[in-house]
Amino acid sequence: MKSVAIVSKPWKQELAGILPELLVWFHERNYTIYMDEETARYTNGEQVVARTSIGTKHPDFVLVLGGDGTLLSAARAVGHEGVPILAVNLGSLGFLTEIPLNELYPALESVDRGECPVELRSVLDCRLIRDGECISRHFALNDVVVNKSAISRLVEFDLFIDGNFVFLYKADGVIIATPTGSTAYSLAAGGPVLMPSVDAFVVTPVCPHSLTHRPLVVTQNSQIELKVETGEEQAFLSIDGQVGVPVQQGDKVLCQRAEHRVKLLRVRRTFFETLHNKLKWGQR
Repeated sequence: MKSVAIVSKPWKQELAGILPELLVWFHERNYTIYMDEETARYTNGEQVVARTSIGTKHPDFVLVLGGDGTLLSAARAVGHEGVPILAVNLGSLGFLTEIPLNELYPALESVDRGECPVELRSVLDCRLIRDGECISRHFALNDVVVNKSAISRLVEFDLFIDGNFVFLYKADGVIIATPTGSTAYSLAAGGPVLMPSVDAFVVTPVCPHSLTHRPLVVTQNSQIELKVETGEEQAFLSIDGQVGVPVQQGDKVLCQRAEHRVKLLRVRRTFFETLHNKLKWGQR
């Protein structure tokens, strides 16, 4: 039996019109269908599974209906199980969810025939260390960010690469981005664009006090350590812009490449075509 899991953006009203035909398509091809609670609001009779548990069902692939945020959430749920993800854009920019709605069924046909190529995307393994103990661990497809709170002063960050001191940041925050995440927050903060196949991470300061503190590209074999000096203020650790953890004075944030990679099912477009379409590069 073939199987698929459907993950949807919450409260996306057009799903009510999309899902009935979509479910018929899967049933005609003898798929077992799992869906998260957000998708289940618009249908009934299918197997509803918590998004965080979808990976345990080991579907053949996950169909994401939404924007990049929905894809990032799905990637954290199933990436470690090696389940491929096909993402259809129901959002706005949709840099990762590159498939438009009018190409949904041709893309599904390609996946069903086993003809859709798979891209492997690197993942950050992030641990928050307090008093020598790991108190929180997360995986990020896009980025890990340590930011000051809304009303605090600049936060100080000691940056170490493979145990070697690099420099002291005084900044609003620091972004550690994967190649996938290089076109997200890091790009807005002045970081470089990396091709998804590049074996590197980017460390990008957010509004640094010193203009000489520029984005730094390191190999994916590196261990990146931030020692956070907040004083009496508070900072926050953010994972893919969706999971937030308070950070205290003296905490350490350790990032390195995760053992698993996320599998994205992609249409036959190049990375540069995506840049042209999404960032309007190359237009006269």
